[in-house]
Amino acid sequence: MAAAAECDVVMAATEPELLDDQEAKREAETFKEQGNAYYAKKDYNEAYNYYTKAIDMCPKNASYYGNRAATLMMLGRFREALGDAQQSVRLDDSFVRGHLREGKCHLSLGNAMAACRSFQRALELDHKNAQAQQEFKNANAVMEYEKIAETDFEKRDFRKVVFCMDRALEFAPACHRFKILKAECLAMLGRYPEAQSVASDILRMDSTNADALYVRGLCLYYEDCIEKAVQFFVQALRMAPDHEKACIACRNAKALKAKKEDGNKAFKEGNYKLAYELYTEALGIDPNNIKTNAKLYCNRGTVNSKLRKLDDAIEDCTNAVKLDDTYIKAYLRRAQCYMDTEQYEEAVRDYEKVYQTEKTKEHKQLLKNAQLELKKSKRKDYYKILGVDKNASEDEIKKAYRKRALMHHPDRHSGASAEVQKEEEKKFKEVGEAFTILSDPKKKTRYDSGQDLDEEGMNMGDFDPNSIFKAFFGGPGGFSFEASGPGNFFFQFG
Repeated sequence: MAAAAECDVVMAATEPELLDDQEAKREAETFKEQGNAYYAKKDYNEAYNYYTKAIDMCPKNASYYGNRAATLMMLGRFREALGDAQQSVRLDDSFVRGHLREGKCHLSLGNAMAACRSFQRALELDHKNAQAQQEFKNANAVMEYEKIAETDFEKRDFRKVVFCMDRALEFAPACHRFKILKAECLAMLGRYPEAQSVASDILRMDSTNADALYVRGLCLYYEDCIEKAVQFFVQALRMAPDHEKACIACRNAKALKAKKEDGNKAFKEGNYKLAYELYTEALGIDPNNIKTNAKLYCNRGTVNSKLRKLDDAIEDCTNAVKLDDTYIKAYLRRAQCYMDTEQYEEAVRDYEKVYQTEKTKEHKQLLKNAQLELKKSKRKDYYKILGVDKNASEDEIKKAYRKRALMHHPDRHSGASAEVQKEEEKKFKEVGEAFTILSDPKKKTRYDSGQDLDEEGMNMGDFDPNSIFKAFFGGPGGFSFEASGPGNFFFQFG
């Protein structure tokens, strides 16, 4: 009697439980089929919802987790998908698709080694599985790209690193580590908008990502927005206090800002020697900061020009434009130094570059002035021929002519070699030309302004220096230059 009662109790307790389990399985299958339908229509959000309902009904069914993992992968939610894929193979280690999906998630997230293990397990279960074979090759390719990129980063071959990361990201599109390395290299290459775009995309998904904050700051730092850059570096260090790169960049940024400001202050106070030293120290802080260093070189060039070290100033400005070939201020500073050192062709070249970039009236006038000086420099320098300053008085010009005409008169050199005679005759003629132009106020004005003297009807090719000489020295009260014999000369006064 007791035994029969016990049996009844057992039957009463287990029969409804079995019936509920079967019903749950049927309902779960219905949800799965609905999920499949939505998946086929690419409505992955709805597919996800129905697969979740199926899992809730039967939480120990490996295929349901596998299906939801596939859906999450299509939604780009690889980390969540990895959790489902791993659960599917925990429930059923022979589930090949589960291992494939686990490997694919690992690979998409950039963990190629873990991906290889998953694909190897899939191949152990099905050695002819074409997808597993291909994915295993892809995972190995990613590991090779990582290895090459690491070596090339050390060599500072940033272009090659970007190439490797682009190839790796084709198989690992959700790997933040690869994206950050690519962005950092883009920043080092001066491709700041691209680098910022990559970092910003990551920060939209994860605002606490210290690496992305560092890269964002690095771009600002290299664009000479140092104050804003420091804010990002500090924020990165809050997220990851041991972030070595952010720490170094923050320290460099603060030091560079301080040195540059101290140099500017010394320059404004007229302490050019100190300004030079401070700018030089600033240039030694970070050779990778191209834009800031270009400005420092230009600033130091300005200091050198103030110290009248014009060759050094030109060299500094040249270094500035090598770093930043769009730096107008450096071209203008160098052009002025070229003008001051009478290197007019170089000055014209720089002013042309400036005017092509910024077509302002001021730049046009600077170019015209340089072109005029170049034109003037290609003519004979009559001031130099007479040995007088450009501001020489009428009397100084006459005295200079008197001295030079007597020095180079052909009769004085009649006993010299034919070569010397020819050279002195040429100089005598040039002295006459110079005096003719500089002693005539109208011609002198035209000459000084760079105008063509031929427009005045003066053909210097037909010029007779002897006529000028006689007119200057001959006549009452004057004197003439005559020879008494070969190599013998005397002055005869009237």
